[in-house]
Amino acid sequence: MSRAVLSIGANLGDRLANLRSVLDELGERALAVSPVYTTAPWGGVDQDDYLNAVVVAEDPSFDDYAWLRFGQELEQAAGRVRAVRWGARTLDVDVVQCTDDTGTPLARDTDPNLILPHPQAHNRAFVLVPWLAVEPAARLLVDGVEVPVADLLDGLDPAERAGVVRTDLALCDESVPPC
Repeated sequence: MSRAVLSIGANLGDRLANLRSVLDELGERALAVSPVYTTAPWGGVDQDDYLNAVVVAEDPSFDDYAWLRFGQELEQAAGRVRAVRWGARTLDVDVVQCTDDTGTPLARDTDPNLILPHPQAHNRAFVLVPWLAVEPAARLLVDGVEVPVADLLDGLDPAERAGVVRTDLALCDESVPPC
């Protein structure tokens, strides 16, 4: 496995710097970086709005668990505290989907520490909107079937989609790939 779609978000501290820390650590492994979006918090916990983005990355030495560990290490470095489910966080790095060298998405549902693809990605506009911005033909494995991300987004409540608002913020120099 070598390719991962990572959803990143932050709503505590220097949100933009926390998101940029992911790109700093990925370096040349980052293939594509979405624009930055602002979104209301998800999950019913009273908190500030999030900044969200998606990064597509590749590392032939990484398997799905390496991507999970990578994200968790970045969260820890940003001072993330896991006190309240769906609570505020300095950095959240979710592995949305991993694919192997042939581009085949990995399905994993027996390990509670890592379920792939992310079990709620298809329901979350704050994941789908940024992902489509960098991969318009993206497909997500849902119940064993690859579904166009655009179709999944179209199936969401219009208010959910409208709640993902593009900002003028950037995670990197937009004139230089992967931005």
